[in-house]
Amino acid sequence: VQLQASGGGLVQAGGSLRLSCAASGFTLDYYAIGWFRQAPGKEREGVSCISNSGGITYYADSVKGRFAISRDDAKNTVYLQMNSLKPEDTAVYYCAAGDLGASEVTPDIQEYDYWGQGTQVTVSS
Repeated sequence: VQLQASGGGLVQAGGSLRLSCAASGFTLDYYAIGWFRQAPGKEREGVSCISNSGGITYYADSVKGRFAISRDDAKNTVYLQMNSLKPEDTAVYYCAAGDLGASEVTPDIQEYDYWGQGTQVTVSS
């Protein structure tokens, strides 16, 4: 059971990145998927989540209108499209899978069972 986050990199403020979270060893369609981030010296925080059905999403206030989460269960992958990036978005981004039940989402880290290794996103000003 493994989650692989990828797509991070260095981008200028105002730019875009698309993160991918690919699963191996299990299928994602049963799980809600969350994207979290952790900046140096700060706690890990929930950025965006999507329910197992894909019909319910959550966004932190800091990313609403700029980030979009989606899932492609045929590819066993969840994406986080990040637009209009700001320097304060700089962090290591993690994806995680949680057995939350049908059409549930939460940014609560404790509710997620499987975690990827993280991908660095750096936004320069």
